[in-house]
Amino acid sequence: MNTLVLMIDGVSKRFGRTVANDNISLTLARGEIVALLGENGAGKTTLMSILFGHYVPDTGRILIDNVELPQGKPRAAIRAGVGMVHQHFSLAPNLTVLENVMTGTQTLWSLRSQTNTARKKLLAIAERFGLKVDPDARLGDLSVGEQQRVEILKALYTDARILILDEPTAVLTQIETETLFSTLKQMAAQGLSLIFISHKLDEVMATADRIVVLRGGKVAAERQASQTSKAELAELMVGHRVTRPTREANVPGEIALEARDLTVKIGGVERLKRVSFHLHAGEVLGIIGVSGNGQAALGKILSGTLSHSAGELLLFGKPMDDLDVAAVVGAGIGRIPEDRNRDGAIGEMAIWENAILERLSSFSKSGLVDRKAGMAFAQQIIDTFDVRGGNPASRTRLLSGGNMQKLILGRNLYEPPRILIAAQPARGLDEGAVAAVHSRILEARRQGTAVLLISEDLDEVIALADRIQAIVGGRLSAPINADQTNARLLGLMMSGEWKDESGAEHAI
Repeated sequence: MNTLVLMIDGVSKRFGRTVANDNISLTLARGEIVALLGENGAGKTTLMSILFGHYVPDTGRILIDNVELPQGKPRAAIRAGVGMVHQHFSLAPNLTVLENVMTGTQTLWSLRSQTNTARKKLLAIAERFGLKVDPDARLGDLSVGEQQRVEILKALYTDARILILDEPTAVLTQIETETLFSTLKQMAAQGLSLIFISHKLDEVMATADRIVVLRGGKVAAERQASQTSKAELAELMVGHRVTRPTREANVPGEIALEARDLTVKIGGVERLKRVSFHLHAGEVLGIIGVSGNGQAALGKILSGTLSHSAGELLLFGKPMDDLDVAAVVGAGIGRIPEDRNRDGAIGEMAIWENAILERLSSFSKSGLVDRKAGMAFAQQIIDTFDVRGGNPASRTRLLSGGNMQKLILGRNLYEPPRILIAAQPARGLDEGAVAAVHSRILEARRQGTAVLLISEDLDEVIALADRIQAIVGGRLSAPINADQTNARLLGLMMSGEWKDESGAEHAI
């Protein structure tokens, strides 16, 4: 790994008053894997977007194989051998895998005539890098992990020699993550050079050769992975020691939320099958499961965006048959959705408008919204929850993914709700922000909020939940005490095997 393939030299980029990148320089060698770490809003994605030509730097230059890359031209970056896999997939769900891979590489007139050649090339790349794929499969029918594979193949199809991956495991399960990084190591062994952005220190330590840490738009540190630790990296990212909060013993209150035999059919397919659970005030109930097993449907029902086909929901003992969004908000239920971009915020609206979306009545009089009060409330959320990258009047879409998540969390937790439905609440957050979010959730629990935590992060569930249930194939296991389990046992539960409180074995 002595031959340099990439040099980023003195790159700076401003957005108004915000300095996203400040005189950043870094290198990448052939066959090397470099992890780019930093807090949400530290400038990681901006830097990679400059490398790929989406942004033009204010100062600085980029050299590939010692040749300066034209600025602001993605096609020039692709021709130079740079491929980028975005955090949010840029694929068409109605097209096949092959059609997605070919789109943008040739003119529409030549797509049909080049299909056979493209198929052979795609299969050859898939074989070389161990990325099994069906070229004729419809993308929308694939799992998230398989779609991630297609994104990588699409980049490799353009003969990429430098591959950039922005939060590649943000929506992947643990098994899919392990498979992905095994593949990335194989790619590096064959001479591909990789830069990946991540907040997950375990995968960084296990995969990267070298780690570059950004803080406040600057390079704060650079370490060989073999010569550092997770504790040091976390401290380098945020500038101080990071400790996650611990769950304290707590006496739960009355039953706040209860589901009895909930069933959901979507397109004639049962997504939830007679699901039953109860949740107490001052308690965190963790729901774990591999993506696609029904937890998304459960979260949507409890958030008022999906109707159940059968069964019953009770809120503090009162049946809630028509649980729409208005009823959910009116009942004091806070909602942190799984997909922040689609369900959590409206990108084109200002930060202050998103901040008051679910409490308009508190900021309105005679049908008119009090903009000044809304702006002040948004500023309180920004200050309290450390939302970086904008002011109350900024467009929400300009926030990084992690800072958008902090805005949604702040909107729901500024005043603890009676019930909180939290789906993947710390997804995409840096180590410092994760600790802050966990602290807020546990504080809400202390104040009597009933929290339903839907997460694929087993460490997160063990740290926060009092009781845990697994969802498999739309069915829910019996609950177990979080203090009497570990990641291995939870993994078995997610595969459909579990033990009840008496120790008897069951299978879902």
